[in-house]
Amino acid sequence: MSNVQVDPVPVLSVSDAQLRQIERYLFDEAQLLDEWRLHEWLELFTSDAHYLIPSTDRPDGDPSRDLFLVQDDRFLLEQRVNSLLTRAAHAEYPHSRTTRMISNIRATHGESGRIHVRANFAVYRVRNGVIDTYVGQYRHILEPDAEQVLKYVERKSVLTMDALRPHGKVSIIL
Repeated sequence: MSNVQVDPVPVLSVSDAQLRQIERYLFDEAQLLDEWRLHEWLELFTSDAHYLIPSTDRPDGDPSRDLFLVQDDRFLLEQRVNSLLTRAAHAEYPHSRTTRMISNIRATHGESGRIHVRANFAVYRVRNGVIDTYVGQYRHILEPDAEQVLKYVERKSVLTMDALRPHGKVSIIL
């Protein structure tokens, strides 16, 4: 039996200029969401993208096997946006006010020119005089389109909360 040790594949961080571009991308996205410019926000996604929020008890869950709070492909994401912008979304009409804080942004090169991004977030939601706070980590996969504009392939918000108490649900885009 051999005791050969294999070094893990080195992780190659993006350049400082690329990191600044990714930071601007995340900050601009936060502004779109805080201003409820959801149709513009949809333009940040590829046609085959996914938006995921795993359950709080299985943050590293597999969407093909585990229950997720949100598991949208592009079609379902468009439906979610259209619903949120109408009176039919009772939990968000009138719209909540939100403030997003994003920090500790890290990015590495992935396969096929994709970029893996991790960042911490706090989203403060104000509705009817009550402030709800959602905290967690973004784990996104981005890829540049033909014009080198970054687009989401996967947008994943992993909550670091034990439970969704007291609010009990996620009715906004995290």
